[in-house]
Amino acid sequence: MVTVVFGARGNVGRHVAAGLIARGEPVRLTSREPDGVDFPPGAQVVAADLERPETLPAALEGAQRVFLYAKPDGIDGFVAAAETAGVRHVVLLSSGAVLQSDADNPIAQMHTIVESAIEKSGLEWTFIRPGMFATNALWWWQKPIRDEGVVRMPYADSQTAPIHEQDLAAIAVTALTEPGHHGRAYSVWGPESLTLRQQVQHIGEAIGREIAFEVVSVEQARAALFETMPAFAVETVLAGWKAGTIAPPQVSTIIEEITGRPARTFAQWAKDHATDFR
Repeated sequence: MVTVVFGARGNVGRHVAAGLIARGEPVRLTSREPDGVDFPPGAQVVAADLERPETLPAALEGAQRVFLYAKPDGIDGFVAAAETAGVRHVVLLSSGAVLQSDADNPIAQMHTIVESAIEKSGLEWTFIRPGMFATNALWWWQKPIRDEGVVRMPYADSQTAPIHEQDLAAIAVTALTEPGHHGRAYSVWGPESLTLRQQVQHIGEAIGREIAFEVVSVEQARAALFETMPAFAVETVLAGWKAGTIAPPQVSTIIEEITGRPARTFAQWAKDHATDFR
């Protein structure tokens, strides 16, 4: 039973691919430009782009399951190609933002469009709706830590509950290979609430050196974020940090409930990514 993994070079997708291969599942990995990419051995690799519907039939031919990330511009073409190919089950990496009431949130909008298209289709589905990704720390802090050994933030004591990308992949692999997950939407929060200052301390411990923490204005933080992450996400991140100063974020045990193993901590994530900050 072939599973197609879109975004197989991504933070989550590459771990989905590895998890499926470890279970002995036949996989087909997609990339817009697969040449020269070091994909896991034993995987079939094809060129495919969700925004180019003409590339999808070959990628989906003979497949029964798909791991998908949210790409609203190409979702109608994907649904049509998946239904034609006979795909039975789609596991979508969505976002916890779809549960928020903020109608102007661009992250919520893009994921809602994709979820709605899949729900209206004839495909079975599972939605994974994570909160804060631990890998966001690479956008925020990688460059200043590597270049200067300092982090500048407006809300030092804001709390978030970061999720290790390998835990999201583990949920996806479980949903793709085990029964009982069709028609389920899983809200996934990290296992612990930590302040931003504590998260920086964990990174410092992982790389073996102290990282300075400087409190700056929101305007200064906004300017820095525009240099490292997509513009549409900047205001959402700032709003999330501000909210974390008012109330602690949600935490959950859903990762362990679904996968059977405890969720990874942010300290573990920092150790796994220590070389990214050195």
